[in-house]
Amino acid sequence: MAGAGPNGLMLACELALAGVRPLVLERLTGPTDEQRANGLVGQVVRMLDRRGLHERLSGSPAAPRPAPSYMFGAFPLDLSVLSDNPVYLLMVPQRRLEQMLAERAAELGVEIRRGHEVTGLVRQPDAVTVEVTGPAGPYRIETRFLVGADGGRSVVRKLAGIGFPGVTTDRTVARSGHVSVPAELIDPASGGLAIPGYGIVPPFLHHRTERGLLAWAPFPSGPPALNTLELRPPGDEGRDFPEPLTIAELRESARRVLGVDLPLGPPEGAGPHMLRRLTGGNTRLADRYRDGRILLLGDAAHVHSAIGGPGLNLGLQDAVNLGWKLAAEVRGWAPPGLLDSYESERRPAGERVTMHTQAQGVLAGPGIDISALRALFSELLADRRTVRHLADLLAGADIRYDMGPDLAAESSPPIGRWAPDLLLHTETGPVRLAELTRRARPLLLDLSDGGTLTGDAASWRDRVDVVTARAEDPTVTALLLRPDCYVAWATASPRPDDRDREALRSALVRWFGAPAETAGS
Repeated sequence: MAGAGPNGLMLACELALAGVRPLVLERLTGPTDEQRANGLVGQVVRMLDRRGLHERLSGSPAAPRPAPSYMFGAFPLDLSVLSDNPVYLLMVPQRRLEQMLAERAAELGVEIRRGHEVTGLVRQPDAVTVEVTGPAGPYRIETRFLVGADGGRSVVRKLAGIGFPGVTTDRTVARSGHVSVPAELIDPASGGLAIPGYGIVPPFLHHRTERGLLAWAPFPSGPPALNTLELRPPGDEGRDFPEPLTIAELRESARRVLGVDLPLGPPEGAGPHMLRRLTGGNTRLADRYRDGRILLLGDAAHVHSAIGGPGLNLGLQDAVNLGWKLAAEVRGWAPPGLLDSYESERRPAGERVTMHTQAQGVLAGPGIDISALRALFSELLADRRTVRHLADLLAGADIRYDMGPDLAAESSPPIGRWAPDLLLHTETGPVRLAELTRRARPLLLDLSDGGTLTGDAASWRDRVDVVTARAEDPTVTALLLRPDCYVAWATASPRPDDRDREALRSALVRWFGAPAETAGS
């Protein structure tokens, strides 16, 4: 695998949990101090909980709780109106996430070679020969599969000849920096900025004016950050900025966006500190996520605007989707088409993220015509159904995978959806579903009277864990979960009949291969 960013490390952990020991090649000699994402948004927060990793980042053994509010296109979203809010937040710097995942990978026996760069590849019928340059010089590795998790400028993608179509723009300039502001400008009620001659700028929201966008982020640990986004003046497109961004330039940008001065100073405390300027933007999606024995993951497969913070939610869930499927292929029990389903399931998810980030960029943009669009959109947000739709979109909770032609498109419990959080009562006491999914194995939850389905999965016990329990949710009596926590089969029958058993066996074969006594025969 190429790339030891969060997506590559997450995939490495998933493979190791599934009994495969990947080799990770990373061009950089050590973890970067560059400030990137500042937190996790969406379903991925609960996914980390289901791997036992949430506590490592949050410092609390408590289960994640949904956020009461968030934003979409510089509009505030009141999520408290939703009975089942899917938007979860975890404010943690990306470098801390990478550190934690690297520690977890080491615990699982993953080898990470830093300072080793992929420079070429040769396809073989049953392998890929990878050319690598390391500290001691060039060498070659033969591997059954090569995964490119090496970012938006992916060398693996380019060497594989996979197209990366999309849109590149040069109309905007984004400036971001850790800063300090005078204490008297901090609004004690909200933690936002109380700016003389302007008013309140709320914290952790995109604040739009007709001249641009500004965001104030007073992180609980570390210095606060200020971000601005402006359109470039006519005729300025393509001009390079010869000098690095300064606090003075960031302050001047904030003045243009707000129309008043916002005193900014250098950040307090030890670094590393962020001070970054980005011109233009890219929205691109790989032609394909798989080309034979070469696969793409994370930014190597998709790049898009960071508005709304969807990047890690998308990329880390790519990793969890791919990990068990690739491991099944390597270990020899994958049913036909399983590895191909990585692209058929995750590429549409990438399309949705690129779609809604582009839409948010338009809604948050400057100009009187955009203000008219926003006036209409604000009316739509008064409808709870719109809030529900946007919350599911942001969280990735609107994804439904095709689990087979014999399964109803609409069912209760929802087949093809991510498994709901359940509190289960077992012989040894109560347990959360998240505690049963930490091994990243398929899981049959038999909640029927007397555990009548346990024997039906006996021939898959080498691959599928079976837990007999009682659930407080009366709408479900059995669930078959894939390792990525999507429901492959379910029933609500108090006493499953022959038809239920046949559907269960069909789902076991479709997703987890032939039963043990006939596997390979």
